[in-house]
Amino acid sequence: MARCEVCFRHCEIKEGALGFCGARTCTGGIVTAANYGLVTSAVLDPIEKKPLRRFHPGSMILSVGSYGCNLRCPFCQNYGISWSEEAKRSAAYARRVTPVELADTAEGCRNEGNIGVAFTYNEPLIGYEFVRDTARLVHERGMYNVMVTNGTAELPVLEELLPYIDAMNIDLKGFTDSFYSGVLKGSREQTMRFIERAARDCHVEVTTLIIPGENDSEDEMRQISGWIAGLYGGKDIPLHISRFFPRFNMTDRSATDVGLIYRLADIAREKLSYVYTGNC
Repeated sequence: MARCEVCFRHCEIKEGALGFCGARTCTGGIVTAANYGLVTSAVLDPIEKKPLRRFHPGSMILSVGSYGCNLRCPFCQNYGISWSEEAKRSAAYARRVTPVELADTAEGCRNEGNIGVAFTYNEPLIGYEFVRDTARLVHERGMYNVMVTNGTAELPVLEELLPYIDAMNIDLKGFTDSFYSGVLKGSREQTMRFIERAARDCHVEVTTLIIPGENDSEDEMRQISGWIAGLYGGKDIPLHISRFFPRFNMTDRSATDVGLIYRLADIAREKLSYVYTGNC
C-alpha cells in the first residue's frame, strides 16, 4: 500500500488497486499513473473551445484526453471517461502513445494551424507525469502547452508542471465549501490555492458554470469576481461564465436562464476587464 500525494484525498492505494480518481495505482509499493500515455480522445480544436479567449486567439490546438477524475460533478459532460466506473471501461479502448509520439503528432499538425497540445477532456492532473513528459518535448519543438483542469492538486504537482505549461483554463465551480464538498466531492480551498499559484507564472483563464439553485446568486458572483481581481494579474484575468444544461445525474434542473448569465456577467465586469459568456 502507498499514499498518493496528487490531491487532497491522499488515497491509500493497495497494490494493484486504483485510487478514487480511477487512474492512479500502486505498483511495487509506489504510486504511479495507470493512465500514463493512454489516450481516449484527440482532436484538433479552435483554442477558443478550451475555452481560452486571450491566448493566441484564432489558433488551433491538438486537444488530448485520457480517463479518470478526482471530482464527482453530477453534471459532468465527459462522465464516460471521467467517473471511476466509466473510466475502467474507457481504459479498455484507450490508445497508448508515448510523449515523443504525441509531440511529433502535434508538430505534424502545424500546417493546419496547430500551436501545440491541450491536455483536456478528463482531469489531466491525475496523470500529471505524462503531461509533464510530453509538454517538455512540445516546448523543445517550439510549441505551446495548455491545460484544462479543475485545479484539484497539491502545489508540488503544479510546480512540476509550471515550467512547461503556457496557459490554463481552471474551473472555479463555485464559492462555497458546501457546494464543493457536498456536490462536487472536492476542495474549494485547494482549487483556490492552485489558481492563485498558477496565475503568477502562467496565462490563466477561469470558468464558472452557473447551476440553478447551487451557485447562481449575484452575491456569489461578486465574491468570485472580487477574489479573482485580487490575484496576480488582477482584473485582467479572464472569467468565463457558462450556462448549465441538464445532463448525466443532474437532470432535475432547468437550463440556466440566459438573462441570468448576462446579468451575472455584468456584475463580474464591475471587477474584471474580460468576462465572457458561454453556452448562451
